[in-house]
Amino acid sequence: MTVILDSICFLLVLLFVYAAISKMLDFENFQIQLAQSPLLSAFAGLISWGVIILELFISVLLVFKSTRILALYSAFGLMIMFTVYIYIILNYSSFIPCSCGGILEKLNWKDHLVFNIFFVVISTAAIVIIPLKSSAEEDFRKEKKRKYFYLTGSTLLAVMLMAGLFIKSENIMHYDNSFIRRYPQGTEKKYDANLQYNSFYFSGFSNSRIYLGNTSSPLLVSELDTLLRGNTRHKITVNSDLLSTAVQLKVIDSSFYLIDGNVASIFRGTISNWKAKYKWNGSIRFTQPKVIDSVHVSFRTVDKQSSQSELGILYFGNPSKVTVKHDLLQKQVDGIFDVDGRFYYDFYSRKHVYIYYYRNEFIAADQNLNLAFRSNTIDTLSPEKVKVAYVSSRGEKKFAAPPVIVNKSAAIYKNLLFINSGIIGRYEDKKMWNQASIIDVYNLNDKSYISSFYIYHIDKEKLKDFIVTDKQLYALIGTHLVSYGLSSAITKHYKK
Repeated sequence: MTVILDSICFLLVLLFVYAAISKMLDFENFQIQLAQSPLLSAFAGLISWGVIILELFISVLLVFKSTRILALYSAFGLMIMFTVYIYIILNYSSFIPCSCGGILEKLNWKDHLVFNIFFVVISTAAIVIIPLKSSAEEDFRKEKKRKYFYLTGSTLLAVMLMAGLFIKSENIMHYDNSFIRRYPQGTEKKYDANLQYNSFYFSGFSNSRIYLGNTSSPLLVSELDTLLRGNTRHKITVNSDLLSTAVQLKVIDSSFYLIDGNVASIFRGTISNWKAKYKWNGSIRFTQPKVIDSVHVSFRTVDKQSSQSELGILYFGNPSKVTVKHDLLQKQVDGIFDVDGRFYYDFYSRKHVYIYYYRNEFIAADQNLNLAFRSNTIDTLSPEKVKVAYVSSRGEKKFAAPPVIVNKSAAIYKNLLFINSGIIGRYEDKKMWNQASIIDVYNLNDKSYISSFYIYHIDKEKLKDFIVTDKQLYALIGTHLVSYGLSSAITKHYKK
């Protein structure tokens, strides 16, 4: 029995020492992998050190006979926890990450489960065969019962601890995130079309057709199918000299709109002939127009008296009416630079979303711009990093220091908000930020963070803009229009 006991202890020491050293030699990667774990994401920093220390500590205790029984119970409990962890990953996790190092990295999760069960069994055997202190029959029975009681208790404690970590970590990750991203299988690149120029922008997606406007040629339209084929070009006909080069094209169903906030004018036509007719001309100047329906457009404008940015809605029927929402954009510094951001509208959910460039916040409002809620992104840059200086000789305000861009761009589809983040998260590989743009996905129904994924750069060009449809993401990167398929890990969160 002594030979068997010594052999089991040797195997456990070998396992724990090897595992601990492997983790230490590749510690940064170990932390990153833990951060992707559905059970341990929120506790990656603490657990990464805790597991290494515990493995080495148990290994030392196993060497000495006086502490061997304590070490064996500890080893048994730890292996039970590892086993329960893998079982939960395989059966209850929304995705399966990688979290092993060294030679164990070659094992798949089911093989790893069998591997752990083997060490649970031999740990149990070692505890059972270890000599008892008492020789008296009655005391012998009590000590034997105590062994099984401790084994049962250790098992229940390990199971409850891992289940508790799973529940707590999920809650923290989705609702109280400390800036740890998850990267399950979120997207797969499908198609790539070279548009030759980088002056295109998304004008709309209608009847399985993608429409692109062009800042260099405002009256030219490019039309492609969902496989990014065809690239049919249309020329818009408009009898007006009101339009400037800032005019924006919006395609909604079978209609298109030419909207120019610089000269406060709107034209509308149908995609059957691409002829635009005058609909409205006013005095208010605006940017980032969003078509809500055939007679309403939302926009961002600047109040003439306060010089602060505001959001509003234009009814361009007869008579026309402008409604400005003065309290949606909240000033922190100057009301201009500090509230700068991007404005979006989704037809399916009938929601507006405004993301701030320089703070970890976004605003959700209904189609009439009534506030639904304010929420935060998962990064921790809550205090706005904007410094503004006033140049008295020119009467101008300028940035006193380069600001930190938190949210670059976004897209809404149904109840999901996709944000192109500008901030690197905890435990993330900095090399990836030179290779890809990061998209964070949020659920607007419960204000939770879902997951993240990469959109890879092309020829060192980064993501410029993107839109999302039911199962696809279309992105403009340099001169390329690319298509990514969204996995069920994301689309399963869609709600009507």
